[in-house]
Formats: sequence, C-alpha cells, structure tokens
Amino acid sequence: MVSSEVEVMGTHVPGNRQSKVAVRLREIRNARHLSQRQLAARLEVPRTYISKIENGRAMPTLSSLQRLANALSVPMSEMVHDARYEREREIAAMMEDPFLSEVAQWAAGLDNLHRAMVLGHIREMASGGRRTA
Repeated sequence: MVSSEVEVMGTHVPGNRQSKVAVRLREIRNARHLSQRQLAARLEVPRTYISKIENGRAMPTLSSLQRLANALSVPMSEMVHDARYEREREIAAMMEDPFLSEVAQWAAGLDNLHRAMVLGHIREMASGGRRTA
C-alpha cells in the first residue's frame, strides 16, 4: 500500500489536502506582490518549501509559521484565519456603529418578506434610484 502522506521538516501531511494555512499564505503573499522566491529569500529557505506549504504538501511548524508571519508583516493569527473569520470580524466592526447596531436589531425582528422589502428600498435609495415625495 502506498501512503499519500508526505514528511516535510518532521511533519506528516496528508497528500493533496489544501489547508487554511496554505490558502492564507498564498493570499497574503499575493496581496503583498511577493513571489515564492522572494518570500523564501526573506526566510532563507528553499523556494520549494514555500511551494510545498502552499500546495498542501507541507505544514509549517509553529516557529516556521511565526517566521512566515514576520516575513509577511502580519500577525501570526492572520495566517490561520479564513474568509468566514474575516467576514465575522467586519460585521463586528460595523456593529460598533450605534446606528447600524440599532438597525440590525430592528431588522432581526422582521419576517423575511418585510426584511426583503426594507432592504430593497435601502438598496434603491443607495443606488440613487427613484425618489418619492
């Protein structure tokens, strides 16, 4: 039987599995307009190590994850959070606004039909749609 696991830097990683770390590393690296080679040079590791992490064939140790975060100038927590976390964080930030918080509480009490009607009117007003007297 052939194992689909790979051992990299002492860590076993199931083959062909895209981890959140892999996805976030690629997203952050691309957002910073860095190539794998440039990031590898900052870390003084082979480019293939970055490639293996991004392709899910290697999982960095905690110390390597911290070094990656430092090289990308982000907190280590950013390396493990996905889009759902980012959305929840944005919603929490919006709910700090007293007006939006009040509107959200009010809208939560509406049934689906009335909520859809109100949101439709808000979208129309926001897009400069028809005006009524």
